[in-house]
Amino acid sequence: MEREPLYLRPDVQVEPLVDHWYAWSHLIPPATAARNLTERHLKIMDSYIQAPEIHAAAAKNPKFLGGPFIDYDGARVDEIVALRDQTKHARAHLLELSAALEALDHCLRMGARGFSLQSLYDRIPQPLRGYVELVYDLSNQPSFRIIEPLLYRSKYYDRSAQSLMFSVTKGDERPFVLSTPRLSGDGLLHLPAAFGDSMARSIYGLLRTPQPWEVIKRMFGHFVEPDDTLLRSILTPAIPRPYVGYNGAGARWRYFGHACILVETPSSSFFFDPVISYTYDTTLPRYTYLDLPEHIDYALITHNHQDHVLFETLLQIRDRVGAIVVPRSGGGSLQDPSIKLVLQNCGFDNVVELGEFETIPTKSGSITGLPFLGEHADLDVRSKLAYLIRTRNRSMLFAADSCNIEPELYKHVYEETGTIDAVFLGMECDGAPLTWLYGPLLTQPIERGMDESRRLAGSNFEQALDIITRFRCKEAYVYAMGQEPWLNHIMSIKYSSKSRPILESDRLVSWCAEHGIYAERLFGEKELRFDC
Repeated sequence: MEREPLYLRPDVQVEPLVDHWYAWSHLIPPATAARNLTERHLKIMDSYIQAPEIHAAAAKNPKFLGGPFIDYDGARVDEIVALRDQTKHARAHLLELSAALEALDHCLRMGARGFSLQSLYDRIPQPLRGYVELVYDLSNQPSFRIIEPLLYRSKYYDRSAQSLMFSVTKGDERPFVLSTPRLSGDGLLHLPAAFGDSMARSIYGLLRTPQPWEVIKRMFGHFVEPDDTLLRSILTPAIPRPYVGYNGAGARWRYFGHACILVETPSSSFFFDPVISYTYDTTLPRYTYLDLPEHIDYALITHNHQDHVLFETLLQIRDRVGAIVVPRSGGGSLQDPSIKLVLQNCGFDNVVELGEFETIPTKSGSITGLPFLGEHADLDVRSKLAYLIRTRNRSMLFAADSCNIEPELYKHVYEETGTIDAVFLGMECDGAPLTWLYGPLLTQPIERGMDESRRLAGSNFEQALDIITRFRCKEAYVYAMGQEPWLNHIMSIKYSSKSRPILESDRLVSWCAEHGIYAERLFGEKELRFDC
């Protein structure tokens, strides 16, 4: 028994955490992490401590899905107090960094009047000295550029904040990650492991490569001495079912949920916005980690939101991906941290940045980055790309949450690309307001009307139709709608048949059917094969 090779169970979820909060891409860069700490995490914890009963009621009310309410039934106040106090002590330097960012913004608004900024360098708050450049835009509006690589090398990036939480999956429902920290408890194995640690990578390897009990115990013991019963509960001798690869002459694509699609050809594979369900008994069919090939040539990220850059999935597939393709950022703005630097500082050494109309040749064709407008509440965010994939004589456009706010753009793009066979387009056309995701980064209050008008929204019927007809698509697929239940913890979206995104996408599918274009709103799982 002790020598029997054991695997990590396929129904074990591994949540990556930063100071007990679910890790997403704004909790890695020091500047955005600092702002989320002071303007989101501490405020939510203070609110819960003061009125746990309000949080308990709100967390159960569908009207408040995705709101700033801790989902612990009001019963864990002492633990939240301890987490808050420990965080303030351990991350005092991040509290200072957050205050410095706000003070610098105030300094520039008050002191920069179009004249030379050189004299203001002496007024930069100490935590930011040497880490920022002061700049004007061409309208003499002042701002600053964060020198991101240096900040990662400073005390402000502390890998000791990172950890992994193991537990056997009990279903699709989990507390919303932006508002509920993960606390220790029965059945939870908390490992204080940095995401890039080599031993952590070895533990993930147990999903495919078994090891004897004593070896596994030493692997986990590198971080903490786990309870034998708890550790054994997340292991199994059962050999994972084998993956059945694509062996046709053309291509196969599989929909894994949300914006996650795997495209396989005889010579190349492409995996878009990886967000994957675990393998366990469920009434809703789905593809899982067991439905991935041993090697994936390219994982492609469309933009830097928590439902598209999902560390929980990326860490599990890291060692089977040849290259992770990400959009190039604007370089140093607070709201647009470099995805490449985020991943590299979490142990990914195979990240490739791509810009608009730049192309990567592949064995079966090419990958081209195309412009991606909208869905970022009018912020100057450059780290977003749609991807045009050409495989032999087949072309597919993965546009994610692109919002067609300027149809003339696609007129120009069409002149460069020509006809595209199939388009994948998000139609979450209501979207959350600016502050839902980016609020912690704002250093000044924003009027409610302004906030409500600036949405994280995709295309509506007219906007999506313009893209489909512009590129003369033969097929159109609506995706990235956040409907799959295994996305509840990162999306908190509940649609009804009368929800606007459903009505708008229904109109699109109906119009396409009437005009000889195959169209479908994807949900759960889907497979399609075609000859090239």
